[in-house]
This record gives sequence, C-alpha cells and structure tokens, in this order.
Amino acid sequence: MRSRSLRFGAVPLAVVSLALAMTMAMAQPGLANVSVIKLSNDPYTNTSSYHKTEVEPDTFSFGNTIVGAFQVGRFFDGAASNVGWARSADGGATWSKGFLPATTPYSNPPGPWSRVTDPSVSYDPKHNVWIIVTLALTGTRGAGVLASRSTNGGQSFNNPVTIASTNSQFFDKTWVVCDTWAASQFYGNCYVEFDDNFSGNLMKMYRSADGGLTWQQSSTPGSSIIGGQPLVQPDGTVVMPTDSGAEGSVESFVSTNGGSSYSGPFSVSGITDHGVAGGLRTGPLISAEIDGAGKIYVVWQDCRFRSGCSSNDIVMSTSTNGTSGTSVVRIPTDATNSGRDHFIPGLGVDKATSGGTARLGLTYYFYPSASCSTSTCQLSVGFISSPDGGASWTQATQVTGPMSLLGLPNTNQGYMVGDYISTSWTAKAYPVVAKSRGSSCTLGNITSCKQKMVTALGGLATAGPLSPVGHDRVVSSHSDHPKGALPTAF
Repeated sequence: MRSRSLRFGAVPLAVVSLALAMTMAMAQPGLANVSVIKLSNDPYTNTSSYHKTEVEPDTFSFGNTIVGAFQVGRFFDGAASNVGWARSADGGATWSKGFLPATTPYSNPPGPWSRVTDPSVSYDPKHNVWIIVTLALTGTRGAGVLASRSTNGGQSFNNPVTIASTNSQFFDKTWVVCDTWAASQFYGNCYVEFDDNFSGNLMKMYRSADGGLTWQQSSTPGSSIIGGQPLVQPDGTVVMPTDSGAEGSVESFVSTNGGSSYSGPFSVSGITDHGVAGGLRTGPLISAEIDGAGKIYVVWQDCRFRSGCSSNDIVMSTSTNGTSGTSVVRIPTDATNSGRDHFIPGLGVDKATSGGTARLGLTYYFYPSASCSTSTCQLSVGFISSPDGGASWTQATQVTGPMSLLGLPNTNQGYMVGDYISTSWTAKAYPVVAKSRGSSCTLGNITSCKQKMVTALGGLATAGPLSPVGHDRVVSSHSDHPKGALPTAF
C-alpha cells in the first residue's frame, strides 16, 4: 500500500517563554528518594546465560490488578532462559510472582523452545483472561509467537498457545493489546503485533476473539516496522504507533474492522537520535498509551532539541485518530543544556482520566552526563508525571540508581536493562524497571550478576511544582550515529 503522510503535527502547546525558562531551570532530577521493592529474582542456574538477571519488563493494569512480565536469565546472543511475571491484585500494595510454564528447557514443566523473549501483557475483560505474549526461539532465531493465558486473575499461567510459527523466517518484537471497552463493537478482541526480520522487518498482525485460544492473521500493508505497540480506542478502532523498520521515523497504522485489515502507514515524525554512551543497548523505540477518551500518546528518545544532537530528551506526539495530531514536543525533565541523556522511556496513562485532566507517568533511564564511558557511566531511573494531559509536568524524580553498566548482562547489542520498560496506573503510577547492584556480571558465573525487577513502594503520585511544555527550538536535524539497516531487537 502506498505510504500516506498525514503528519501528527500542527498544534504545539502554548507557554510563556519566561515562565518556561524559570521552571525548567528547576526541573533537575533530585537524589533518589523513592523506596523500591523487589518483584522477582532469577532462579535459574544454566551457565549458558547470565544469572541472576531480569530485563525488559512490560506491565498492564485493569482495575486494581497489575501484571508485569520480563525476561529472566539473559543470553548474550538473544532472548532468555524464561519469562517471569509479577502480579498485584490490590493496586500495587502486595505482589506475587512466578515463571511461565512449558516454554523452554529451563521452565517447569519444560517446553519445546530454545529460549523466549519480548514479553508483553494485556487483559481481556470479556473472557476474564490475562495474556502474556512472548517470542519463542529455535536456536537464536525467532520462530514462534506464544500466548500464555491466565484464567484466575493472573495468579498462574497455563501452557502457551501458539499464535504463529515458522521454519524459515525470523520473527521479532512481539506486543499484545486487548479491547477492554464494554461499549466497543469488538469488545474482547485481542491484537498481536510482530515483524519478520528475514522479510525486511515485514509487519505482521494477528487477532483473537475468544480470549486468546485461537488466532487469525490480519491483512496488513507490506510495510517495514519494528517495535509496534497497538492500542484500542473506546469505539474499537485499533491504532498502532511504531518505528519504521530501520528506526528512522515514527508512523502509525489503523484498523476500523476489528483487526481484519489495517491501513497506513501514517507519518508521525522523523527520529533524531543520539547514540547513548558506554555501550548500553538502547534505541529510539516508541512507548505508546491511551487515555479514557481514546487520545493516543507516543513518546521516544530524541535529540532534536539538544545542540549538536549531544544527548536525548524524551519527546511526545499525541493524536485522537491515529492519522493526524500534535507536533513533537519535549518533555521538560531538565534544561536543554543540562548535559543529561534520557532514554528507554516507559509511558503510563491513567485510563480513568482523559483530556485536560489525564494523568501521565513517564519512567525512563538517564545518565547525569551524556559524556561517559563503560566504566564511568552512572545509569539511573527517572520518573516525571503530568496531571493535565501532558501540558505541564512535575519535577523529575530519581527512582533508583546509579548503577554500573558492568553490573548488567552484556549482549551482542550492548549492556542491557531492556529495549523497553513500563509504567501502569492504579490509584498511583507503578513503574517496573530492572535494577542491578555491583559492577560485575559474568557469563557462566551464576552468583556474579545481581539484577532484578523492582517497582516503587506504594507507587508514585502526580504532585509538585509544574513545568509547562513549550516552544523548544529544534536545533539538530540529523542523528549523531546513522542507523543500520533493519536491526533486530529481541
């Protein structure tokens, strides 16, 4: 299908320049003042992957229940020994944990796949099913897409259902969402996205109408994508923001017929990305969420507002229909001359709110100084929130850190906390992130690594002085490290 270019652009949020300068000068992440609690810890002992390590979380909340999923026991050349999960049924106050069954040789019971990766979580209220979708590997090739279902509120998960499999292609970067809107004509449908790397990161979409028991392939444009995150609006329209296959731009695809077919791509923005220092594995993959009225929020790391593309901000575009929307704005974590680098965002939106009172929570990793090396980079987690749909933001808070990169598992694409992280809302925002201790993580030494999943004890609230989003000037138009062709990201 011919690519369309209805840009998410035109209406920046107004602000008084003097007020912006004053408030942004104040918006510096303070010392870590958030207590975090451990959600899970790697139990495996195979020496072929890094233990104890947990990376790359996704979460989903519905009512007072939050379920998260993450890789456990990261391999250097892709994927993990298994996928773990953590669950709270009381709004984040207490948590239980477990690991998916029947996935790999290391799971209980063992499964047929070599490794598993790229977990994503959603909930289908029509069928009362929680679903964790994962990418399963044969050797080091993405060969299957799996749906692990829970019919008891996320207290345990059943053996996985195979959504798609291949003997010759290379699947990558899975994501799932379900239609939770009772008034939608497609209420209870679930939608899964991934790409086929061997076919140029070709977009693939599947759908289920029976709680994830059976799946049908959708008709999609022959587009190259990576890292799509489908969302469902209250009328049942599916909007999927995503990176293009080479991570050079953000675009979207839309389905109005319950996922039978998709139109697009619709252009959102080009990506101007700073290469993060220290050999950390990160790229400008999007994080996307939706509010209670169906407004779409998309964020990613981008250096267009920093002189010489010297470091990344987290930037945002919004839309009400997936085909057009607002110009890209910079989220005011700090001043553009701060020297800080911000990356790997995880956006959460409180679906009980919408429009001008929508509550947003943004978690991200950052360096206090973008100019550092593997041995000197200080990796921390920040959080910033908005009480008014992204028009203004609270002062940034340091959630945890600093961490040494040498305490992270290494991969063939760099030291890893995850290609994405996640934030979900109940009464407060709950970011789930990878936290490590120490400065040694050695393959085969199962006691050297100390990386686990954590969240904020008691959650994080939207409160404090606000800095408005404003007319930041674009000063860089090209990434400082050209993208390679069609990267893989499992």
